[in-house]
Amino acid sequence: MEDQWAGKRALVIGDVMLDRYVWGEVERISPEAPVPVVFAQRRDDRPGGAANVAMNLAGLGVPVSLLGFCGKDAEAALLSDGLRVQNIHSCLVPVQSHPTTSKLRILGGQQQMLRLDVETPGGYPSEAFEQLLRQVDQEIEQADVLVLSDYAKGVLTEEVCQHAIQTARRRGIPVLVDPKHRSFARYRGATTICPNLQELSVATGLPKVQLAANLDLARDMVREFELESLTVTLSEKGIAVLTADEQMMAPAVARQVFDVSGAGDTVLATLAVAYACGLDARTAIELANVAASIVVGKVGTVPVTMTELMHSLMPEIDRKAEEKVLPLERMQTRVASWRAAGEKVVFTNGCFDLLHIGHITLLEDARQQGDRLVVAINSDASVQRLKGPLRPIVGEAQRARVLAALAAVDAVVVFDEPTPLEAIVALKPDVIVKGGDYTEATVVGAEEVRSWGGQVVIVPTVEGFSTTRLIARASEG
Repeated sequence: MEDQWAGKRALVIGDVMLDRYVWGEVERISPEAPVPVVFAQRRDDRPGGAANVAMNLAGLGVPVSLLGFCGKDAEAALLSDGLRVQNIHSCLVPVQSHPTTSKLRILGGQQQMLRLDVETPGGYPSEAFEQLLRQVDQEIEQADVLVLSDYAKGVLTEEVCQHAIQTARRRGIPVLVDPKHRSFARYRGATTICPNLQELSVATGLPKVQLAANLDLARDMVREFELESLTVTLSEKGIAVLTADEQMMAPAVARQVFDVSGAGDTVLATLAVAYACGLDARTAIELANVAASIVVGKVGTVPVTMTELMHSLMPEIDRKAEEKVLPLERMQTRVASWRAAGEKVVFTNGCFDLLHIGHITLLEDARQQGDRLVVAINSDASVQRLKGPLRPIVGEAQRARVLAALAAVDAVVVFDEPTPLEAIVALKPDVIVKGGDYTEATVVGAEEVRSWGGQVVIVPTVEGFSTTRLIARASEG
């Protein structure tokens, strides 16, 4: 999955904010009024609103440009610093007449006690919009997906929305919208609009409890506003995607919930990357559901990272053999996610040409040495250099695919060098396993793995089985 995301760029336009946090503990009630006293222990400032969508995209490894308005104040400087740290290309238009929108949250332990908002919605001068539209035209040329993140603070007027949507559609890139207005008319022509159930209820005029009726009207909106689909987040019920003709549902992934703030931004960012990669709607909403389940387990608007998403997807990846065969760079990311989860990584290698019982026994014994087994196999060119021009019998792609289908194997990497030393050094496994025809002194990478605290394990071989013998017997036959 990661390789499909490589090279994709996103453009986010919307209401940018600064999320400010004061963390502390509550030990008593104020004598001045019946309110808790929070003893402040630390403070934190994070990009929020549309900037949190950009932060989620950056966390997922996608380069992103961010357009919107800010004030000429200290909060703008803090916002700019936070975006710079995440390598987000910030193109915020400073407006003298407006403060940078900010939200101060005071938390006692894990509980939010108070929120203080500083903002002046709407009323931005015409010259600010003119500058914003010029930047839209410039930045959209490099984008693979456009996200409109509307918090109803005045940036995404109908003119801005339609200018951005029509420009994006002429370039053939998808447009995703997080709406905040009662009418979705200003988002006409977008690829998909992504309201939560409350926002959809406001748009339809029906109570939230009438879920089926709300979803039926949502399908009508797809036709009315010339959308490809409408994507509705339904909290614990999951996510629904509605087209003019059908409805798809992805149930929510169960996870303990600490804080739902920012979860919608996480869903939007994950959907945006999925659409940029051309993934189908079903896969897109399943990915978004997993990402949302991660973020609600955090406190505050904290983005999801690619490593976290990959780790949560690992059980599903483990069921698909084609997702186990990885180039070395992606294998490093996979191994890092296992290690972050406290899992012990085992490594073995070989040609594995004409898989036989000796190979299976080796792999099963190797898997018993830890939690995850990485198998490195020689490329076809490497096998030829080692065993002659008539080998391998089975090509590297087929050998890797067969190994990946085995329950004992968690991942497969192909190497072109005579030995797997480069892969061993890159992956830093906890254990290297080889068969009984080796000694520790003859195992490639033994010295290296011991240098970082790992170990070398020699397991017994099954006598009488080898690929060379199998080929010789076939030739005799």
